[in-house]
Amino acid sequence: MRQLVLSTGFKRAFRKFVKRNPQSQSQIEGILSQMQADVFAPPLGTHKLSGNLSGLRACSCGYDCRIVFSIEKDKETEREVIVLIDIGTHDEVY
Repeated sequence: MRQLVLSTGFKRAFRKFVKRNPQSQSQIEGILSQMQADVFAPPLGTHKLSGNLSGLRACSCGYDCRIVFSIEKDKETEREVIVLIDIGTHDEVY
């Protein structure tokens, strides 16, 4: 099970997104726990990004909500962690 690391940009985007869509908070929290258990689970639709976001990945957390993240190695523990970078609508994050 990988640990989730929330970047400051993700925290800011999360607060902004949930403020506009309060009903989506519990769904997003469920997706985050599912990501922690298995980031490549089919319902998440995890995929690699290209272009300006090359090297990052994204997954779906509802009809028009995407989470952009990277999978990196923690320097101290040598374990893989999921670094959450951004959340928002398709047009906001891409």
